[in-house]
Amino acid sequence: MSGILILVIAILVLAAGYIFYGGWLAKKWGIDPNRKTPAHEFEDGVDYCPAKAPVLLGHHFASIAGAGPINGPIQAAVFGWVPVLLWILIGGIFIGAVQDFSALFISLRNKGKSIGEVMETTLNHKCKLMFSIFTWLVMLLVDAAFADIVAKTFFSVGSTTPAANGSVATASLLFIPLAIVFGFVVYRKHAPLAVSTIAGVAVLIVCVTVGLKFPLQGSFSTVAFWRTVVFIYCAIASVTPVWILLQPRDYLNSFLLYFMIGAAVIGIVGSNPDVQLHAFSAFDAKGNFVFPALFITVACGAVSGFHSLISSGTTSKQLDNEKNAKMIGYGAMLIECVLAVVALICIGAVSKDGTYSGSPATVFASAIEGFFVKMGLSEKAGSVAFTVISLAVSAFCLTSLDTCCRLGRFTFQELFAAKEGEENAHPVRKALSNMYVATLVNIGIAAILCVGGYATLWKLFGACNQLVSVPALMAAAVYLKSVGKKHTMFYVPMFFMAAASLGQLGISFVQYAKALLSGKGAWNVEGLLCIFIIPIFILALSLLIEGCKVLFRKKAAKAEA
Repeated sequence: MSGILILVIAILVLAAGYIFYGGWLAKKWGIDPNRKTPAHEFEDGVDYCPAKAPVLLGHHFASIAGAGPINGPIQAAVFGWVPVLLWILIGGIFIGAVQDFSALFISLRNKGKSIGEVMETTLNHKCKLMFSIFTWLVMLLVDAAFADIVAKTFFSVGSTTPAANGSVATASLLFIPLAIVFGFVVYRKHAPLAVSTIAGVAVLIVCVTVGLKFPLQGSFSTVAFWRTVVFIYCAIASVTPVWILLQPRDYLNSFLLYFMIGAAVIGIVGSNPDVQLHAFSAFDAKGNFVFPALFITVACGAVSGFHSLISSGTTSKQLDNEKNAKMIGYGAMLIECVLAVVALICIGAVSKDGTYSGSPATVFASAIEGFFVKMGLSEKAGSVAFTVISLAVSAFCLTSLDTCCRLGRFTFQELFAAKEGEENAHPVRKALSNMYVATLVNIGIAAILCVGGYATLWKLFGACNQLVSVPALMAAAVYLKSVGKKHTMFYVPMFFMAAASLGQLGISFVQYAKALLSGKGAWNVEGLLCIFIIPIFILALSLLIEGCKVLFRKKAAKAEA
């Protein structure tokens, strides 16, 4: 199968989905460009901070993408290119983008509040509490998985590509002061965005060049060292005002990410790789059936519950005008789907059965390097392309990671924050609702989970991540129904994702338990993951039941009336 043909079909289908289905949703929900957004209404310069549309799109896209659209399709390729492609397109248009867009919309209409807080208004306090605990546990898994991925793109001792990893580390560290300067110039000195962007991208290129020339290598460059550095950075990023680090870093990084997607597309068009991957397989090498494994493994390439937390947690507090909600909430997910299709073509070009050696990020970068070499570039140029692509993948992960750490801090604070009118909260609650204490708690637990490595965490991360989409879709359906807007488009996605996610969680629990009982598993890895699964499963199922009670009770009451 031609790689170009697959890519063209995918882009056309996704573009049609954006124009027609995305436009229909915006009309049905009542997007209003004249309505004041929470970013203006509650502007505080820390979390509520209006951002220009290109800046917010860059921040949002960089935050939601992460490693998912690359890792997921490559790992799911064992099931064949046809089901993976179909799920990316159908899932992205009708579930993933709908969830992201709706989460942003309901947050905008509720003072920029998180989905959990919206649930308190539309359902009850118990649902808000369950959702907050549930999402906090899931975000710990996201933090752990992505921190491990980022750390492994930095370390050089024991790496198969030490120079490339060292270059990624150098460039990534240089991006941080660049972002701070950019944020200060744009938001405090009010420099024109266009001029600042050109200068910022130019310096970004300099950072990449310096990274290529001076890779960070040495005996210190171990996975443990870089995990520590990554978590320290995330702790700082989660408590600083968004305009200082998060917004500018993600915005500038988005150009690196757009470059990566553009380079991959050019490589595919220029070399027209043959996707030799088999069309379909019902089982993977470990005997897992296509349902639910495929739909969980593709993860962020089609649907990601984590996106709803970003849409309602940070993006809604920065949206300048509702007219941009469709582009950012719906469109960014479809760009991620394009990246997922590119990743599928990459694995299809180098593998017939979906198996591979090295990490998915290495497979992705190596395939694109091969495309350019096939187009006539030198081996040295191909090696540079490999390093830059690896850097972009790392940037994807790190931007998702620092945003997730911030969201985890929000959620943990919400769990212990004093209620309105409550003046004498318990000292312990006051301490735990402190942003610095909340950050340390989140980082500490994620660091412990990180010991298991992303390979162990991925299936559980995928199932839990997809499971977040269920209460997110449910919350949107309940809210829209409560204000008399069309909401039935959420029912099929909600129940399908519930079946796939809960099914995979059950399978993962059995697999981890068997590993423990047979002596092949460790209590600080598989044992800890088993402990995580139980409350996550119970909380998600309880939330679904509570939501259905409200949805169908209201419908029944209306019918009787």
